Amino acid sequence: MTKKLHIKTYGCQMNVYDSDRMAELLAPLGYGLTDTPEGADLVILNTCHIREKAAEKVYSDLGRIRPHKAAKEKQGERMIVAVAGCVAQAEGAEIVNRAPMVDMVFGPQTYHRLPEMVAKAARAAGQPVLDTGFPVEDKFDRLPEARPGTGAVTAFLTVQEGCDKFCTFCVVPYTRGAEFSRPVARILAEARHLAANGVREVTLLGQNVNAYHGEGPDGREWGLGRLIRAVAEVEGIDRIRYTTSHPRDVDQELINAHRDIPALMPYLHLPVQSGSDRVLEAMNRKHTADDYRRIVDRLRDARPDLALTSDFIVGFPGESDMDFAETIRLVTDIGYAGSFSFKYSERPGTPAAAMGQQVDARVKSERLSSLQQLLESQQAAFNAATRGTILPVLFEKRGRRDRQIVGRSPYLQPVHVDLPPDQAAGLDAHIGQIVDCRITEAAGHSLFAEIECSGQPRPLAVDPDERISA
Repeated sequence: MTKKLHIKTYGCQMNVYDSDRMAELLAPLGYGLTDTPEGADLVILNTCHIREKAAEKVYSDLGRIRPHKAAKEKQGERMIVAVAGCVAQAEGAEIVNRAPMVDMVFGPQTYHRLPEMVAKAARAAGQPVLDTGFPVEDKFDRLPEARPGTGAVTAFLTVQEGCDKFCTFCVVPYTRGAEFSRPVARILAEARHLAANGVREVTLLGQNVNAYHGEGPDGREWGLGRLIRAVAEVEGIDRIRYTTSHPRDVDQELINAHRDIPALMPYLHLPVQSGSDRVLEAMNRKHTADDYRRIVDRLRDARPDLALTSDFIVGFPGESDMDFAETIRLVTDIGYAGSFSFKYSERPGTPAAAMGQQVDARVKSERLSSLQQLLESQQAAFNAATRGTILPVLFEKRGRRDRQIVGRSPYLQPVHVDLPPDQAAGLDAHIGQIVDCRITEAAGHSLFAEIECSGQPRPLAVDPDERISA
């Protein structure tokens, strides 16, 4: 009899990858995924500690799970509840103390030991299993091959984990540990396995993915640019993306990969956090705003159609009106196709949490609103500029409407296409195909298109002098 497994994933793409691997680890034990905690035999909350009140959200979800656990017990059955991920790593002992209903707490470096933890928790009811160490062994050595979801044409592939940058606002070095890069041979083997199962696009993942420095087949250290070239040679892999990058690790080899490799999509997430040199120094970013501008210029010289997205933090301790104005100036100079922007929130144990000059909450809210207004106008302008262009779209799934199919442009925009009635019967045949589409409409964060029967696909060329800044 199949046991029910429910996993709730918070936060980044790395957690999505980790949750998928946990499900694969548990499948041989008879666990199958279910969409709800109701009736589940094992519930895992795979947590993220980046944003404000992350731990409180976990306790809130545990409160919602408690009645389901009690209902199982009334039936004489057992629901094992686990908290995994970065909140577990940072606050494991506190979770055990505050939430007696939790049976397992384990960090992101130990989930390869999940089967033995489940067995231990099943034997020791009432005695929680806590595993938040940093094992000596490589967890990737002990994981099964990645299995993409049924019909999946895109997949995440972790190549690097951990962080050595120690930005003063960030908990990642403490929850994910030091930077570690997987060997090239294992990454390529996983890419080939994904391709053999129908995946056409892979996103290479890492906390600082462009800090990748894995051992190559030649015994030498490879950087991300060289790794991308090798992944591009895997038969069946037609699109490559990577995230998340740090400006300090953008080297010439990576820039050349953007210039030379058609499979590498012209879309890059390059977080800057602030446009003020004073704030960047306080954040320990170890680059200036002009350093960032120069990196962007080099990337755009190599790939003129490159679109950029970024992360921004407003209200960092000590940020003045002038500092914030510098961020606005940087955004205006660069021009972004998308962004993630947040108010600074204290992360316990980070240097910034102990800094003075905390910015008033009202001021942070006002600055965030102003910044987001500018960024959203840039994104809208970028999307609007696609109207009338022909873009290659990788179709991924059926849409919400009859005869509708949805895919992604090279710039990661969702693209919706309504097939004419005479083509509707072949809708599923389009899934997994890269098809030239003429963009007819841009609405919100999505594009609408029709399949192009003639002409050649051409990328969206954004003239540097015509980038929308407001």
